[in-house]
Amino acid sequence: MEIKISLEDIAAFEKQDRTNLINGLSGYKSAHLIGTQDKHGASNLAIFSSVVHIGANPPLMGFIQRPIEVERHTYENIKETGYYTINHVPLEYYKAAHQTSARFNKEQSEFDACGFTPFYSPKHLAPYVGESPIKIGLELKEEIKITSNNTILIVGEIKELFLDPSFILENGMIDLGLARTILVHGLETYYKAEKIGALPYAKPNLNILQNK
Repeated sequence: MEIKISLEDIAAFEKQDRTNLINGLSGYKSAHLIGTQDKHGASNLAIFSSVVHIGANPPLMGFIQRPIEVERHTYENIKETGYYTINHVPLEYYKAAHQTSARFNKEQSEFDACGFTPFYSPKHLAPYVGESPIKIGLELKEEIKITSNNTILIVGEIKELFLDPSFILENGMIDLGLARTILVHGLETYYKAEKIGALPYAKPNLNILQNK
């Protein structure tokens, strides 16, 4: 039986319980490692579950940066150099990816601490994750302040990407099942992706509901 939880009820939750509840309401999310480095070449790696598609022409992706009242190494490095990478997390490395969320000192690279291999492209300033099956290099285009909670939508343009061509289907879609990337629910629970079907482009005169 359903229950109703009001805004007042939510406000009365313990902080961690409230965080877990609200963070999980959006359902399964993709998990990505964002790689950056500062102007001195010191690398940083952090897991994010807020990466979103912004547009295809030009090719844009975004992610939500939490408030910057405290040190945010990813954000600081992106602002300093203008470049970053978004890397899909392979199934076998979900524990190591989760560990990048620990509060390491700026001088400590999460690549080293968590067992990932930095991979550098000649045409991109930020490090990729060598173990990632899908690596995306981006340049910062704009940041949009969300005044409701002081977070920032970071928007970047895709400059290059690396992946096995066998992952790309005939229609251009990427088969994430073949890539063996993971999903995350809330802040710390991880899942495998399982394909349940592929449907045609939806049109009013195409009734796919008849073919259950």
